[in-house]
Amino acid sequence: MRSGSADSSARPHSVKDLLARRGPALTRITDQAARQDFWHGWLSARLAADIRSRVCGVAERAGTLVIFAETAAWSARLRFAVLELEPDIRAADPELTRIEVRVLPRR
Repeated sequence: MRSGSADSSARPHSVKDLLARRGPALTRITDQAARQDFWHGWLSARLAADIRSRVCGVAERAGTLVIFAETAAWSARLRFAVLELEPDIRAADPELTRIEVRVLPRR
């Protein structure tokens, strides 16, 4: 039988300790979620209401901002809107190297 005190240093004592051990993965996920929220809000403030309601996702990966539209038709309209906003998008994040619009149908 083991005593509880001998192994206690290896066990997390709180949720904070547990999360600290998973820090890098959780930090990356949290950062991605924060960037998605930022771009979603940023685009919502600048796109026309009819186009804004057709955006079904935003992701930033390796210097590429990907904006998802719910249909191919809305994707085409969104591309034109994004072209007009491109200087402002690049000013908001100068590290972006590409901006893409893709189709991602809603379920």
